[in-house]
Amino acid sequence: MLFIIAIFFMLVSLLVGWRLKSKFNEYAQIPLTSGLSGKEIAEKMLRDNGIHDVSITCVPGQLTDHYNPANKTVNLSPDVYGGRSVSAAAVSAHECGHALQHAQAYKWLGFRSAMVPVTQVSSQIMNLVFIGTMIFGFAFQGAAMDTMLYIIVACQAVITAFALVTLPVEFDASRRALAWLNQTGMTAGEEHKKAAHALRLAATTYIVNALYAVTTLLYFVLRLLARRD
Repeated sequence: MLFIIAIFFMLVSLLVGWRLKSKFNEYAQIPLTSGLSGKEIAEKMLRDNGIHDVSITCVPGQLTDHYNPANKTVNLSPDVYGGRSVSAAAVSAHECGHALQHAQAYKWLGFRSAMVPVTQVSSQIMNLVFIGTMIFGFAFQGAAMDTMLYIIVACQAVITAFALVTLPVEFDASRRALAWLNQTGMTAGEEHKKAAHALRLAATTYIVNALYAVTTLLYFVLRLLARRD
């Protein structure tokens, strides 16, 4: 049953991702009254909050926007960096929200940053285990199967913890972004409503991913417990 639920959340995640991309493309066609680009909005938000040691760069791809606390850079995709739309405003302000978190030592951002290396290693180990299972499945019997499940549970526990810690980080960044956009009038009226809608959709993807991670962890824990009975 848990396996079916996990598959359900995975499919929902794909659907929400498609919906998010569709809405961002739609809002990318709505010009901002202010006429500012995503880069200019990011510069203004950082400056208004007294942050002068964060760089703004353009990175390839779509929806590849992110803040890197390691080198203090707000990295914006081309459509956001040069875009003068509601989507560009929402995304650039959201990423600057992470820069504000970093400047103010927001604890959940610190937790997530510290977890990144171990989460990456856990994901790589999980991939190797699954590939090994597909190729040498006949060899995983008895104690070997138990060991494999212990490894999977440990790695999935790390991935799940990371997904859960990500939630307050992303919600808080969107809250900071929308508060600043509203306070400064960068988005107003229908523009602000659409910016808020876009960020709510983005938050939904993190919620679904977290639920998928939790369900997957429970599935493997129950499989392990069943083998021990």
